Amino acid sequence: MYELGALRAMDEAIDGLDLTRLDCYVGVSSGAFLAAGLANRMDTAEMCRIFITGDSDDVQFRPETFLRPAFIEYMRRAAGAPKLAMEWWRDIVFRRGDSRWSDAINRFGGLVPTGFFDSTEIERFLREVFTRRGRSNDFRELAAPLYVVAVELDSGKAVRFGDTDWDDIPISRAVQASAALPGLYAPVEVRGRHFVDGALRRTMHASLLLEKGVDLLIGINPLVPFDANVARRAPDGIDSRLSEGGLPVVLSQTFRTLLQSRMQVGLQRYAQTYPNIDQLVFEPNSDDGELFFTNVFSFAARRRVCELAYRNTLDDLRARAAELEPVLRAHGLSLREEVVNDATRSIVDGLPKRPRATETTARLRRALDEVDHFIATQR
Repeated sequence: MYELGALRAMDEAIDGLDLTRLDCYVGVSSGAFLAAGLANRMDTAEMCRIFITGDSDDVQFRPETFLRPAFIEYMRRAAGAPKLAMEWWRDIVFRRGDSRWSDAINRFGGLVPTGFFDSTEIERFLREVFTRRGRSNDFRELAAPLYVVAVELDSGKAVRFGDTDWDDIPISRAVQASAALPGLYAPVEVRGRHFVDGALRRTMHASLLLEKGVDLLIGINPLVPFDANVARRAPDGIDSRLSEGGLPVVLSQTFRTLLQSRMQVGLQRYAQTYPNIDQLVFEPNSDDGELFFTNVFSFAARRRVCELAYRNTLDDLRARAAELEPVLRAHGLSLREEVVNDATRSIVDGLPKRPRATETTARLRRALDEVDHFIATQR
C-alpha cells in the first residue's frame, strides 16, 4: 500500500514519466504485485481504483483473499503429532529419561505451520487479472522485461522468474512465490522446489536493471527503521523505547533495519560500479510513528497508508527539487510544480473518471493507446 501511494505521487508529479512504459521492471516481495501490474499496462490510477476507492469496473478486490487461513497446512502438520509423540515417549522410556526438553522442543517444532495464511487465492486473483483486457500472465508476452525475484528455501539462492529458464512460469505464480513472507505465508512450490519472499536475499535486486544498461533507476523501499527519538507520532504507552511495544515491535524494527542497511550498502556499491546511471530511491520518513505502528493486518488502514505515502513522496520531491531537477531534465522529465507545491492535495484528487468498459471496449482502448504511443515515438 505504501508503494502504491508513492508510485501514484510520482505518476502525478513528474511530467514525462509513464510508469507503464519503462524499459524494465523488477518486483520483489509485495512490490512484485505492482511491478507486474505496471508491466501489464495497469496504471497507478487503475490500481488506486482497485485497492483504495473500490470503484474499478475491471477488478473487484476482496481483502479476505489475502488473509485466508492455511487450513490444509494446519491439518497436515497436526496429522504428524501422534507419530512424533509416540517416538518421543519411546525415547524417554528406552533412554531412561536422558531425552531432554530441548530435544522435545526441536522435535515438535515440525508441528508448527510454515505459514498462518494460504496464498492460493492470491495467485488465483492475480491470474484472473492478468488474463483479461489484453493483459498477459506470461512473461514472454510482455512488451518490457519483467523480473520477479524469490528465494529458494532449500538453497537460499535467489531465482529470477522471467529470466532465461524461468520465463515459462506464470506471472501470478511468480508473484505468489516472491511475496511468501516466512511465518505469514507458507512456501510456494514451483517445479518441485519451495520458494519464499525475495527480499530475504536482497532488498531491491537493483543490479538486474543496472546490468541491462538503463540510464535511470527508480526504486521504492517501503520499510525503514523507526527513529523513536525524533518521532512525530507514536501510540500511547510508547515514548522513546520501542521495547515497550513488546516482541512484535522489536522484530519489526529489526527487520526494517536489516533491509534498509543492506539496500544502502548495495546502492553505494552500484554508484561506484555504474557511475553513469542516475538513481532515484524513495523511502518513508523515519520519524513517522503513525506509519510504523499501523496494523499490517488491517486492510481498513490501506487508504490511510496510501495517503501517507502519497504525501511523503510529494514532500520529498519538493524538498529535493533543486537536486532532482537537473537529473530529471537529463532524462526528458520535469517536476509539475502545481502538484508538488499543493500541500492539501489528496491521492484521490487526481484520479480521472474513467468511463465504464466491457472486455471488448477495454481491448480496443488498449490497442488505440498502443497506436498513439507508436505515432508519438515516431514523431
